[in-house]
Amino acid sequence: MARKVLVTGSAGFIGYHLCERLLHDGFEVIGIDAMSDYYDVSLKQRRHQMLLQNQGFTAIEAAIETEGLLADLMARETPDVVVHLAAQAGVRWSIENPQAYLEANLVGVYRLLEAVRANPVEHLLMASTSSVYGANSKMPYRETDKADTQMSFYGATKKANEAMSHSYAHLYGLPVTMFRFFTVYGPWGRPDMAYFKFVRAILEGEAIDVYNHGDMKRDFTYVTDLVEGIRLLIDTPPERPETPEEIAEGDSLSPVAPWRVVNIGNGSPVQLMDFIAAIEDATGRSAQKNMMEMQPGDVPETWADAALLKSLTGHAPKTDVRTGVKAFVDWYRDYYDV
Repeated sequence: MARKVLVTGSAGFIGYHLCERLLHDGFEVIGIDAMSDYYDVSLKQRRHQMLLQNQGFTAIEAAIETEGLLADLMARETPDVVVHLAAQAGVRWSIENPQAYLEANLVGVYRLLEAVRANPVEHLLMASTSSVYGANSKMPYRETDKADTQMSFYGATKKANEAMSHSYAHLYGLPVTMFRFFTVYGPWGRPDMAYFKFVRAILEGEAIDVYNHGDMKRDFTYVTDLVEGIRLLIDTPPERPETPEEIAEGDSLSPVAPWRVVNIGNGSPVQLMDFIAAIEDATGRSAQKNMMEMQPGDVPETWADAALLKSLTGHAPKTDVRTGVKAFVDWYRDYYDV
């Protein structure tokens, strides 16, 4: 019998790619997504439509914060693994609409943890973000570094998710892996992300807004590299150590719970202007640039230390930005018939 995985946020950018990979690997996948209108819902619907072409996929359209929904779903379907990707995403929108983050990222995660507590699984994997590192200036970011200075409400809700899941791992013995994503991009991406906006504007002959006058670096992570990391982590559930001395140097494993956090990033920050140059090359067009000040809640640089992911799974993200950007531009031209 095929192992069963529940994926929340299955119509999202990362959720779609993960579900596609799991189905390819022979898993039975139940996907749940609220189909929120934060960005173009037709893109989410199209992702689900493609997944539904596989008989192993079941789609549910509902919000995870709905009382009783996840509890009933978990009791009925009894999945072996849960991968939680559903969230209200976006640093900047969390300044304008924090209520959406409260409901999806805090209430929704509470509902999920309660549902998993009542219906235990082999492994609960949950998405966090590089935004939890906040004002940390020590680079590269390591999972074992203290991260208490979040600079956006989005980042704060994700740090809260880490703390919430740790308490459930400790109290109820739930094996939990949190993964911190670093600027994920690629085909079927999110239209609110900068690279998506850049490609659209450049192809339409419009100017792009370049924040902090281009003096920014991001650890751009291609989506299939990210999905490979998640796929391998599914089979690497943490175990509560007998003593703290058992924990290897550099491992974020909790001394009191089967819980750890893992960075998934390329491990090589790229200058924003170099990323834009890669888009210019892939589109064959020059960008008109509006140089802007830094936006509230943003950080000038992200950089993952991905050594823990490599030691746990043997996987190291490696797609370079020129290859990844070309793949995205090719998809964009095809999807939007440009």
